[in-house]
Amino acid sequence: MTRVIGNIAIVGTGPTAIYLLQHLIAEAGPCFITLYERSGLAGVGMPYNPETTHAAMLANIASIEVPPVAETLLSWLQRQPQVILDLYGVSAETLSDRTFVPRVLLGGYFRDALETLVARGREAGVQIALREGSEVVDLRPDPDGIWLEIAAGDVPQQPILHDRVILAIGHSWPQAARVGTPAPRRLVPSPWSGLLEGGVPAAPIGILGTSLSAIDALVAVVLQHGSFTDDPGGGLVYTLLPESRGLHVTLMSRNGLLPEADFYCPLPYDPPKVMTAHAVAAAVGEGNAGLLDRLFALFLAEFRAADPAAPVLGAADEPTPDTFADHYFAARKAADPFDWAAQDLREAEANQAACRTVAWKYAILRVHEIFDAIYGDFDAGDRARFDAGLKRVFIDNYAAVPPHSIHRLLALRRAGLIDVLALGEDYEIAEARGGIAVNGNNERLRLAAVIDARGQGAQGAADLPFAGLRAALDTSDERGGPVPLSGDLEILCPAATPGRIWLPAAPFLLHRRPFLQGIPGCAAMGREVGAAVVASLAAGPRGVPAGPYDKAAAVPVGSDRIASGTGHG
Repeated sequence: MTRVIGNIAIVGTGPTAIYLLQHLIAEAGPCFITLYERSGLAGVGMPYNPETTHAAMLANIASIEVPPVAETLLSWLQRQPQVILDLYGVSAETLSDRTFVPRVLLGGYFRDALETLVARGREAGVQIALREGSEVVDLRPDPDGIWLEIAAGDVPQQPILHDRVILAIGHSWPQAARVGTPAPRRLVPSPWSGLLEGGVPAAPIGILGTSLSAIDALVAVVLQHGSFTDDPGGGLVYTLLPESRGLHVTLMSRNGLLPEADFYCPLPYDPPKVMTAHAVAAAVGEGNAGLLDRLFALFLAEFRAADPAAPVLGAADEPTPDTFADHYFAARKAADPFDWAAQDLREAEANQAACRTVAWKYAILRVHEIFDAIYGDFDAGDRARFDAGLKRVFIDNYAAVPPHSIHRLLALRRAGLIDVLALGEDYEIAEARGGIAVNGNNERLRLAAVIDARGQGAQGAADLPFAGLRAALDTSDERGGPVPLSGDLEILCPAATPGRIWLPAAPFLLHRRPFLQGIPGCAAMGREVGAAVVASLAAGPRGVPAGPYDKAAAVPVGSDRIASGTGHG
């Protein structure tokens, strides 16, 4: 069988695309690859782009957890000039593989990795075109392959035909107007939608959410009105500008809980002692009925083995899949959120200094990926039970934030500038005269603006940003549901086309992978889809001969586009 020479398009150039490109360069052999990036800076990804991300916003992942591309994140950081690190408050002397750094530095790492991969690929005979400032505005499968319609700025380009397309499109946030003048906006749809561009008024502001994304939004707001400095006695001090005395921020969520500080643990994970692959396979092998209860029994045994005296186990009644979350959050709900945050921070920093692991927290962290992989096997009843209970525990555990973020929260609290509001399950947020009215849990607030920082939920076929692809998938039982995907994330497109499309984009996979997130998730999707694309090239029956290589699109990437190798210009 003749091997097909692939004409491959990768839409989006964030971390998922970079890990995918790494695999293709290593395994695919000669092929044509075109990377399309709608922004002017490829490789950084939306959360790490200096155009949308404040330099003070911290990444929620350290080098030890970032799968290396050309080198580890730590080695890349260590070879950056101190003058660059100083811009982001990073000291070369204290760098370690567990240091949290600003998001934009992580973006610089991935930009440099992309440049290295492009150079390596071309040396290996892979023809690579990088098209920055080129937005894929539509995608149309047809009998010839897959046509991409491209716009460079506001100028449409000639459609381009590919036989394989990977939609590494990540999250999709609204592109909204500024918060402040000249077009005041009171409901801000995400921290990434113009928040940094406009002046947030020195007035009562609400932020929906309490996770790291909400803290990012909070930092973006308060740094427009003051600054953080180190407290000689430890921690941070926030100083408000005199003209901003009207500023006050309320973090709002259903339960009103702040995230905990990242905790020390061995990485990579130690294997579970009770919830082993064999035990899990046996539980799954008994069928869908009762699967959640069988898995929870294994989890509880793992949890007890880790620490029989864990606080959750001190409850009067035996935890179940439906009550474990109540036991887990009970003490936290009863405490003042800032008092709890301060105590948890002290413990987390002491444990980090002593390399000491809280065994029961580590047990939760180690098994959440098991539940992630099996979630799709739950029947509707078990899935609803899991979503209402255990899912919240696992998210709270793995979404612990950098300790420095907790220091910022506590500094703002000491300055009298923030509160936390538990909205409850039944709340209302609506525009009112001159602002936003918030009613929840017997509390009423009148705010100048509300920023939605809850993150993006699961998306379906109707949310795909390409009208041609939506039309190709428009069947009565699929339109309102998830995108139909194979096990290796290939879109099951009914259109008669030899082309193939993959969708390694987390929002479209959350219906079956609820904990798919972060850089490790990007790496996993990149490897998975990369292997599928390589296999498709070897198999060949749906392949088409590659079209001519678009030399005009082969934009060279090099050090002239990067200042001091940081990827931030």
